[in-house]
Amino acid sequence: MPPTRADLDAARHTTIDDVLGPGLDVLFCGINPSLYSAATGHHFARPGNRFWPALHLSGLVPRRLVPSEQHLLPGYGLGITNLASRATARADELSAEELRQGALRLSRLVAETGPRVVAVAGVSAYRLGFGRKKAEIGRQDEEIAGSEVWVLPNPSGLNAHWSLDGIAAQMRLLSRSS
Repeated sequence: MPPTRADLDAARHTTIDDVLGPGLDVLFCGINPSLYSAATGHHFARPGNRFWPALHLSGLVPRRLVPSEQHLLPGYGLGITNLASRATARADELSAEELRQGALRLSRLVAETGPRVVAVAGVSAYRLGFGRKKAEIGRQDEEIAGSEVWVLPNPSGLNAHWSLDGIAAQMRLLSRSS
């Protein structure tokens, strides 16, 4: 049963746990949880979010998972975190300072967990958080705590600039480097 309006309102400013495990190949980093994700406790849970279908189409997982199966990701060498922890209705409700603080937190998390690749899903958030004004989608020149960095398109259904196939193609490129 999907969350009610009251559930979504109650989820504002709450957080959800990271999905982590030992020896991660890829740590995906969303911008921040949507109210829908916070209400369900699952990353990329809002209907219309293309993360889960793109993950499957990219070949990183053998079948299409649903958000409630996020606990299976570490078994595939994958994890999920967010730049900003608090849930909002839209990512543009976050301040630049929140994204910069999130980049610092992500750097500490990467240093602790050591994924081979960090994949930030959202170029604008990456630019703001890491101060990389000219960053583009794809592999970045810099590393975070020794981990390769990729910037992926934001899989939100609100991102009309990228199709599901385009997002999956970017994930596929990342998977070939891993």
